[in-house]
Amino acid sequence: SVVSYNTTELPVFSAEAITNAEKISIYDSLDAEVIKSYQEYSLASLIFYAMKENACSEQSSRMTAMDGASKNAGEMIDKLTMTFNRTRQAVITKELIEIISGAAAL
Repeated sequence: SVVSYNTTELPVFSAEAITNAEKISIYDSLDAEVIKSYQEYSLASLIFYAMKENACSEQSSRMTAMDGASKNAGEMIDKLTMTFNRTRQAVITKELIEIISGAAAL
């Protein structure tokens, strides 16, 4: 949902966890440098993903806020238009009553 936010934990794997992974053995040569590079790449990817999610979350919050503001502004315009029309009608009615009263006095 755009309104609710669910936090999730993302796994950050250690070099030991990467080395002990099931399918890591399909690669031919894995020295400590390759494992470290993979670990750094994985961490950078997770950070980028979190930053992307943050930006999307911020934009959805702004979108929701602007939608609410637009609806409120529309309602306010409708109320002010109704007040203006009622006031204008009251002034016209008062002027007509004054004209009719003046004509009746003659």
